[in-house]
Amino acid sequence: MRDHRSIRCTYYLESEIEPQRAAALLAGEQSSGTFLPVPGESARISERHAARIVDVQECGWSRPSLPSRTEPEKVRAAVATIDFPMENVGTDLATLQTAIGGNLFELGDLFACRLQSIELPDDFVDAHRGPAFGIAGTRRLISDVSGAMIGTIVKPNVGLSADEFRGVVRELASASIDVIKDDELMTDPRYLPLETRVAIATEEIDRAEQVTGHRTMYAFNITGDLAGLRRRHDRVVAAGGRCVMLNIPIMGLPALAWLRSFAEVPIHGHRAGLASTMRSTGLGIDYTVWQKLARLAGADHLHVSGLGSKFYERDDEVSANVASLLAPLGATVPALPVLSSGQNVTTPGPTYAAVRSTDVLMLAGGGVAAHPDGPSAGVHSLRQAWSAAVDGVPLADAAARSAAQGDLHLSHAIDLFGGQ
Repeated sequence: MRDHRSIRCTYYLESEIEPQRAAALLAGEQSSGTFLPVPGESARISERHAARIVDVQECGWSRPSLPSRTEPEKVRAAVATIDFPMENVGTDLATLQTAIGGNLFELGDLFACRLQSIELPDDFVDAHRGPAFGIAGTRRLISDVSGAMIGTIVKPNVGLSADEFRGVVRELASASIDVIKDDELMTDPRYLPLETRVAIATEEIDRAEQVTGHRTMYAFNITGDLAGLRRRHDRVVAAGGRCVMLNIPIMGLPALAWLRSFAEVPIHGHRAGLASTMRSTGLGIDYTVWQKLARLAGADHLHVSGLGSKFYERDDEVSANVASLLAPLGATVPALPVLSSGQNVTTPGPTYAAVRSTDVLMLAGGGVAAHPDGPSAGVHSLRQAWSAAVDGVPLADAAARSAAQGDLHLSHAIDLFGGQ
């Protein structure tokens, strides 16, 4: 029977040694075990603090996924489920990461080690507040927008002057776009400081709202030195900004949790750098594990890649990423899945077919800015594509119907990006 105050982790492992021994090596390294007996390693300590192997399923032989001190031709693959005592971790996210993803990745006997899933005790989940705004709160701040939310990234992502930046934001806000965000590279450079971007963007968004009636959200990137994090957040809020952005893998989950403790606006969670610990199937952690920790730490929005994107994840993996963010996690509200990279009018159809939800934010760079009729037409055509997807109407048919009414924006987008 499972101890409900244990943290259950499932790992994919490869080793020359017998899989049960490999699992025991991992469990010992990450709890009370040592490679040699030491004074004080009592039965009491072992009973209360040792990680326990729940199950080991052998998967046959394979070539080693990772380098090590030896170079065997073949290794034994297995999936091991291990329970870690919550008593070792408490409710601290940094300690949890250390326990489930610390030295185990360095063990020379393991030629693969990847954390595939995690089940957290209710006590651990309940100790964290999770997103303050989530999907519903984000919609409320964007004029109670319904359906899939449409957003974009300021492009060029770096190098714009203040006047050039103003022109970009003015055009996008006037297009009644839902979200504009800084690029992950844009933090607080001297040529266009955060303070200047905040002043310009909030002014232009306010001006556009007076005309369109639509309130655009701007996600200001406040990634940077930890000591200045609160100061940068407060600067955004004082100017009337409605969202801040953090590069979570770069800053770390504890920084996210600290930001959540005082944030007055939604936190847009970028995942820049995450693939360094996620991309290899033989190393690191799965996105579905990471997102649980990021949600508990307080991210309101989380990037998931995108279907048909330029990034490495397959469409089925992206769909699983979306589903994981929308799945229940104790009493915390779901985080908003953010689709990005290569998104245009051809992607809402397959995206909706895969995820069956419009609780997403689709960030389209070229899909908005490169539209031949301008950014406003880009936003409009993306909304049309999403409506067609939800209604089960082929994209070409939706374009033909709109064209018959004199609206060629969707047709022109299809001409540019390619039809389905």
